[in-house]
Amino acid sequence: MEIPVLYGGNYGKDIQRVVQFSKLSESEIIQRHQTRKYLVYFLGFSPGFPYLGGMDQDLTTPRIQTPRKRVPQGSVAIAGGQTGIYPFSSPGGWNLIGRTPLKIFNISNPHNSLIQMGDKVQFKSISKDEYERLKESNGA
Repeated sequence: MEIPVLYGGNYGKDIQRVVQFSKLSESEIIQRHQTRKYLVYFLGFSPGFPYLGGMDQDLTTPRIQTPRKRVPQGSVAIAGGQTGIYPFSSPGGWNLIGRTPLKIFNISNPHNSLIQMGDKVQFKSISKDEYERLKESNGA
């Protein structure tokens, strides 16, 4: 399954923190993050939050010290050696590197989730125009 992501800027406010820990450029981080195929280990912490394994270990970055009170829906993030997607706005302490316009979890119908345990996920970098178009067409 391919997940479109708008990386960096206001959509990935912590990408520079990942730059500092990894010693890689922002473009290298994006390239490495989107070339891997991740395995959904499990859904947890909040309903529909996929814990994705198989991340390039050079991107390993510790959680932020003080969790945010609100992380925007669709935020793609890194914590330790894993990556994940916030299915809806919630508190969180992972490093935000981008955001997907897709609605990955429907709280009113949890059996209709876009991502399930055992799935393979790959991210794809998109432009802001693509993000806005997909967000509008997906109702996120």
